[in-house]
Amino acid sequence: MEKTMISLFLFFILPSFSFAQTSKNLTTASPKDTLVVLWTSGDVEVAEKVALMYTHAAAKNKWFDKVILIVWGPSANLLANNEKLQEKIKSMIADGIHVQACIVCANSYGVAGKLKELDIEVLGMGKPLTAYLKKGYSQLTF
Repeated sequence: MEKTMISLFLFFILPSFSFAQTSKNLTTASPKDTLVVLWTSGDVEVAEKVALMYTHAAAKNKWFDKVILIVWGPSANLLANNEKLQEKIKSMIADGIHVQACIVCANSYGVAGKLKELDIEVLGMGKPLTAYLKKGYSQLTF
């Protein structure tokens, strides 16, 4: 019961505080020129050959003014335990992609600290994702 209450707090209450403080100018580009990629798959081939490849290309080739990658669910665990993917994420961040991760998911896998070490913004993602969708940002899910 206590774990359930903590999870509910982290998922529903905490995000309302953290989103306002950590949004790092994510709304400067117009909705049609902002891509939000929701990476949920724990499959390494999906990560390497689809999700991260397209996301990185979209930023490097300026197909969108702003590219946001959200690490959510099994992808958090995969990333925290795969050095090759960690290097790819570092390169993506260096190329201007804003990477965020769901803290509830990261905590459930015990990898929040590792994701933070990679300079990933780890926070409650329910409200930010909802805001991206309501603003009409282009969105892909892998």
